[in-house]
Amino acid sequence: MLKKSKKIALNFKILGFFLIPTILISTPFFNKLQGGQSGLEFQWDQYSGHRPLKWFQKDSRRSIRNKIYFFLRPNARKTSLLKLDIILPETFKSKLKKENISFCKVEIGGFQGRTKCLEEIPADIEINYEESSDPSDLRKSSFRRLIFYPYSPIPYSKDNYAVVLKAVNPRRTGLYQFHSYGQPAGKSTSTYLGSWTILID
Repeated sequence: MLKKSKKIALNFKILGFFLIPTILISTPFFNKLQGGQSGLEFQWDQYSGHRPLKWFQKDSRRSIRNKIYFFLRPNARKTSLLKLDIILPETFKSKLKKENISFCKVEIGGFQGRTKCLEEIPADIEINYEESSDPSDLRKSSFRRLIFYPYSPIPYSKDNYAVVLKAVNPRRTGLYQFHSYGQPAGKSTSTYLGSWTILID
């Protein structure tokens, strides 16, 4: 009996020896299939109302031209939306151009294929610069807000949508958190939808 128990324990050790490296190797391989990093849930603002959102980027290296997909999946949209706001982190030092920002219905990639836009959603896009409203912020430096006014409301459906941003990555490595707000149909104010936390390395 003791001999049998030792044999079972040895088999589990052998299985663990092969299984653990396989998991460690396959995780980065999945990301490499798409050529970038996606959906990493780093978060330092762990307040109760925080909602992490998924994302995908082509290249995470600093000072490199990048393409970032900020996903709005069905669970982030509880109703149809008239307007979408994205607040960029103050430290995300990159020049933005309207022609490099778009909104689309998206296919989220994986083992079966790459992330890609299926249909461009026509929208007016604004880039606003605003002063910090935090009284403790002595610098009163400006931050940027992307505002999307779709020609038709973004429907509440099973479809996935994405804001697509083409820009040069900041020179500084680190985590950059983007917050999103949406104005529901029939409401005059926007509500918090969730946050994306992008890693630049």
